[in-house]
Amino acid sequence: MKCENLEEVRENIDRIDRDIVKLIAERSKYVVQAANFKKGVEDVQAHQRVERVINKVRDLANDNDVNPDILENIYREMISSFINFELSEYEKLRQNEEV
Repeated sequence: MKCENLEEVRENIDRIDRDIVKLIAERSKYVVQAANFKKGVEDVQAHQRVERVINKVRDLANDNDVNPDILENIYREMISSFINFELSEYEKLRQNEEV
């Protein structure tokens, strides 16, 4: 894990970024599926679920020696973006049901 130079550090960060993007892409596929099971906008927004996820992420951050505030900020932004995405998917599904 110890790098010998800045180039090596950047190569590792780039590799990790590729992995993160793949995982976020996988997560987005589940978000689309979740929209199928939601009964209303409140279910999509799922405020209690968001807080449970944030608490879990903070615990994971502590377990992995990462600043929990950083991960909370990242996750809140990501979850907000996914909620907006899921709302648009939810609306599409509802419109298709009406046709």
